[in-house]
Amino acid sequence: MNTLKAEKRNQKAKALRREGYVIGNLSGREIEGSIPVKMVQADVTELFKTCNKGSQIYLDVEGTKYDALIKTVDYDPVKKMVMDIEFQALVSNEKIHNVAEIVLCNEEKVTEGVLEELLEEVSYKAYPKDLVDKVVVDAGDMRIGDTIRVRDLDIAKNPNIELLTDLDAIVVNVIASKNVATDDDAEEEGEEEK
Repeated sequence: MNTLKAEKRNQKAKALRREGYVIGNLSGREIEGSIPVKMVQADVTELFKTCNKGSQIYLDVEGTKYDALIKTVDYDPVKKMVMDIEFQALVSNEKIHNVAEIVLCNEEKVTEGVLEELLEEVSYKAYPKDLVDKVVVDAGDMRIGDTIRVRDLDIAKNPNIELLTDLDAIVVNVIASKNVATDDDAEEEGEEEK
């Protein structure tokens, strides 16, 4: 599991951001209030090469390691930088609410129709040992009319995970392309041009 170093902060967020820090808060059932923290931007950028919202990490706050979940991420698309992260300290015997990102693979193998992704993440509850941050969906064998629903995902087959997203919700499907002109359409267009 990845570890991110953090320090407690007492300066204003704006000043810390100018100095190159990402700010955040760590909260949890066994933490009174929350712990305001700051992290080095380069460390956060490195972490987000492999982690994202919903990932479980160790947050090392001045030598004290917390098993933590990345709950929310504030990202500045203009500066292409993470600005703020909210962490939840995990307790081994407590189920927590989390989301798993849906990652489509082999999309390029779908040659008939249009691949339509309708869900980007699934919501669930689980104990820390059962947390999942990504669900990989292989779209390679999909054809027109094929549909993958939440109930078809591997995460739905895990008895230790309680899915909160509707099991019948469509994750991805393949629909007929609407902009494919038939021979009749092409003939009609040709006659109109004359």
